[in-house]
Amino acid sequence: MTTGTRDFLGVGWRFPLQVTPQGSIARASYEQRIEESIYLILSTAKGERVMMPEFGCGMHELVFASNNQLTLSAVVESVRTALVSFEPRVDVLDVRAESAPGRPNLLLIRVDYRVRANNALGNLVYPFYIREGS
Repeated sequence: MTTGTRDFLGVGWRFPLQVTPQGSIARASYEQRIEESIYLILSTAKGERVMMPEFGCGMHELVFASNNQLTLSAVVESVRTALVSFEPRVDVLDVRAESAPGRPNLLLIRVDYRVRANNALGNLVYPFYIREGS
């Protein structure tokens, strides 16, 4: 694999922002950068960024929704739409949401994706809490 191909994956500051033991800003590169970008997209509510009001994931509008199949489907669709719209370096293969065993207010969102530049497969689980006020 050429360096030019991997450059497309990106190099930048870690998310969340961290400092190394030497006192410099921690950096992430390539596949790790993509995973952090996915977390950033899913953690940001639409309208949260003033200069980019469409950026983020609409699932935050469902925080007080009931834990039922309709909510799970809406969360899956919202996550898929956000990742397809804002993460051009990956192909979203599958998104699933399920309630965590014994924790009815916690949804585990599983995302399977493929990095376009090198066909590497990746996956992550994002925790999303619903009905925070109850």
